[in-house]
Amino acid sequence: MARPASLVKRLLVGRPFRSDRLQHTLLPKRIALPVFASDALSSVAYAPDEILLMLSFAGASAFVFSPWIALAVVVVMLAVVASYRQNVYAYPSGGGDYEVATVNLGRRAGVGVASALLVDYVLTVAVSVASGVANLGAVIPFVATHKVAVAVAAVVLLAAVNLRGIKESGTTFAIPTYGFMIVIVGMILTGLVRVVLLGHDLRAPSADLVIATEWSDTTGWAMAFLLLRSFSSGCAALTGVETISNGVPAFRAPKSRNAATTLLMLGAVAVTMLVGIVWLARLTGLQFVEDPARQIVGGPDGYVQKTVTAQLGETIFGSGSLLLFVVVGVTALILFLAANTAFTGFPVLGSILAQDRYLPRQLHTRGDRLAFSNGILFLAGFAIMLIIGFQAEVTKLIQLYIVGVFVSFTLSQAGMIRHWNRYLRVERDQQVRRQMIRSRAINSFGMAMTATVLVIVVVTKFLLGAWIAIAAMAMIYLVMLGIRRHYDRVAVELTPDEGRPVKPARNHAVVLVSKVHQPTLRAIAYAQVTRPDSLTAVTVNVDDKDTRRLQAEWERRDVPVALTVIDSPYREITRPILNYVAGVRRSSPRDVVTVFIPEYVVGHWWENLLHNQSALRLKGRLLFEPGVMVTSVPWQLVSTEGKDLDRLDETLSRGPARGPRVTPGGPEPANDPEPANSPEPANDPPTVFAPPPRSGPDQSDGGTR
Repeated sequence: MARPASLVKRLLVGRPFRSDRLQHTLLPKRIALPVFASDALSSVAYAPDEILLMLSFAGASAFVFSPWIALAVVVVMLAVVASYRQNVYAYPSGGGDYEVATVNLGRRAGVGVASALLVDYVLTVAVSVASGVANLGAVIPFVATHKVAVAVAAVVLLAAVNLRGIKESGTTFAIPTYGFMIVIVGMILTGLVRVVLLGHDLRAPSADLVIATEWSDTTGWAMAFLLLRSFSSGCAALTGVETISNGVPAFRAPKSRNAATTLLMLGAVAVTMLVGIVWLARLTGLQFVEDPARQIVGGPDGYVQKTVTAQLGETIFGSGSLLLFVVVGVTALILFLAANTAFTGFPVLGSILAQDRYLPRQLHTRGDRLAFSNGILFLAGFAIMLIIGFQAEVTKLIQLYIVGVFVSFTLSQAGMIRHWNRYLRVERDQQVRRQMIRSRAINSFGMAMTATVLVIVVVTKFLLGAWIAIAAMAMIYLVMLGIRRHYDRVAVELTPDEGRPVKPARNHAVVLVSKVHQPTLRAIAYAQVTRPDSLTAVTVNVDDKDTRRLQAEWERRDVPVALTVIDSPYREITRPILNYVAGVRRSSPRDVVTVFIPEYVVGHWWENLLHNQSALRLKGRLLFEPGVMVTSVPWQLVSTEGKDLDRLDETLSRGPARGPRVTPGGPEPANDPEPANSPEPANDPPTVFAPPPRSGPDQSDGGTR
């Protein structure tokens, strides 16, 4: 019968996939678009809100600038999409911005890009889920009053779906993502037809509200700063574009062409939706503010501000209509699903970084369903921490947003410029050169645009919370460099010398004894057949009565190995053994000591609770002693005969798991390497301090180590 933990895992994740099924998890374009583009498309649900929200500080008259700000965002988006199409053709391996920066700008630039992307992926999950909860809370009061708990539950659910495998999660998200596209584009077309062609006078519910001017001076530099701040908030619409370049390996062949086509489709749909919503908002007189209670003058009692898409749906389809609920429903759903883009990109990037030794190696391996399970769990954990820390407030979280993605945008395009320059120096075919020059021009324009936006974002959002994201990127950058230094240092230490390895001069065997029982006798017999230079049995005296009984039994059985008893007046076991082993090597540092630990194996988990873990602790401590080898001599109890070893093999092959543990002795006289402790210290223990006998002269070959 499967263990409860295994049953829960199978229910949440599903049955494991064979490695040769990896090809079947690759995505066609129709599935890749919703999987990788849901983040960029979902920004349509909050990017217009952020544009209008920033402009509201200058009063209702400032909303006239919203179409121009949206147009500026569109220009940047098209430049980024065109630039990343060059990236996916030049670097189809899936490293994305990280690979481009590392190859062309150097290792540290690549680590800087990676740290920015990791932070941005976490913020993508936090912002998208928090925004989805905010939209859902507008129609469901329970969600509004428990938004943190609902947001955390949504992240857990997304992680569970992604743990089942990328193709399954892609199929799951395809229908709602396409539904969102159809509903929003349909709403935009319906509104434009009614207003432009049919001449209907559509007025948003907030069109007649009076908005107080928060800024006393909205001319000159103040107005310019406000417009830049609104533009930087609207640039949240660009987040998620880079995910496709990071996920090229997940596409079906031809990978680069399919990824570039998907990127183009993403840009076209996102631009259409963003421009359409901002245009409709302007035509209907829609207004959106940060704090309705403070900014709206003489508003209705208990006025609750709805999101931009909800107001447009009510204006176009009517209050209480079915289509209005459809608009609100798919908007909230796409915001929840937008986090799937990060759940797709973060684990892949984490795997690449782990392979390059900048992150723990555990992030490089795939789980049961061929997904990078550890990366998914890491992302979910950090996103939950942000959601709880900022209480799922979109306004607070979004101030941390987009800094990281524009850092990666800028460095990636700088790397692509150097990439084309390097190839142009050696390419002689004129047609190929013309294509490279065109690509370089596209990347140069993209770098100029993204660098400009990055400066604007840092200047306008630094004190509002962008400094937190910058600090997080710096910390991750330093941590990754530290991890790489650790792996490099370990690799150097493990590199074998050029000469032949120096053999130890002598091998001294030490068998730890607690009782004279089957495990002890087997350990002694095994130690004898290894033919050590010396062999000694060692026991620690913590109870005078037990020690005398052990000595008597030792003599009665005529065990052909000398028994050394070490006194321990404070009933400690580990330290006396360590001191004894160190004393054996002190006389000749080139000697090695092999410590044999007899222990038994139990078949049931509850049997582990009945025995102490002294042998396990002692083995762990001996591993840090130079020149000491630790050998476990197991003795299987009868209870292990019914153990399902096939299921145990399957469990262990998937990673760390609790199986049968080698357990030293406990209350009964078992295989504990030390006698059972007594509550009172011994008064006159028969202590013997003696070095182990040597079977021959020093055979040192004169080498050093």
